[in-house]
Amino acid sequence: MPSPDPTLVLFFGPFDPSGSGNLPADAVTCASLGGHALSVVTAIHVQDTASIEDVCAMTPEFIDDQARCLLEDMNVQAIKAGPLYSTDAVRVLAQIAADYSQLPLVLQLGTPLDTEAADDSDPEEVLAAIFELLLPQADLVLAEHGLLAHWQNDGILPAIENGTPAVALRQFGAQWVLTTGTPIRPGQGAHLLHGPEQATFNWLWQPPSTRLSDSDGPLACAATLELARGLPMPHAVDSAIKKVAHLATSTFQPGMGYRIIDRSTHEE
Repeated sequence: MPSPDPTLVLFFGPFDPSGSGNLPADAVTCASLGGHALSVVTAIHVQDTASIEDVCAMTPEFIDDQARCLLEDMNVQAIKAGPLYSTDAVRVLAQIAADYSQLPLVLQLGTPLDTEAADDSDPEEVLAAIFELLLPQADLVLAEHGLLAHWQNDGILPAIENGTPAVALRQFGAQWVLTTGTPIRPGQGAHLLHGPEQATFNWLWQPPSTRLSDSDGPLACAATLELARGLPMPHAVDSAIKKVAHLATSTFQPGMGYRIIDRSTHEE
């Protein structure tokens, strides 16, 4: 019997020439988990393992052309989006997500860059556009707990009485929110999944011994693949966490900056 075709996932994100994260890293992770990555380049970074020095953002028309060319040719089964650097880029992805609403949409939120790569690049405006246009269409939003707490303290996310930052994100319309590295008691953390009707799930988490570049990237990629394969949300996240758990300990330091996840090693 021939083996089944790999799962097709469409990734929106910047090209990171160091291979630390975003499109190159997602493609390797996707392949190691039995998927095939299709890529829409939203920007090109000038960076090393320590920092991003410059960003060249793609025009919204170019982003749209890349995506629709692939979507009209192949049977894409899910979409994952990483950093977006302009409100126009957010609008393009929002329209594509609306046109292909049958596909699971996973958003991996991170710290926005304060860059002059686009005319419309104010980080808070970009985040506001993501909250307004993309969160209502997102099946899963993944973000580090500390980042969301920082946004809440700065007033970017609304403060909710007796509510976590994840609850604030859900109020924008996200179906499910997965917060990583959430402290639950002194010395112990967890990944927490919040969903409809106050559903919550948690998985114990041990912080890596050293700071990693794109530590949440493999989990976001794996969750997207599991959703593309038809698993319901809690099962998809559970399976994704188990499949990438070993990557936190498989790292190397090729340069003078952060350690990088070694995506060349994987468990069957």
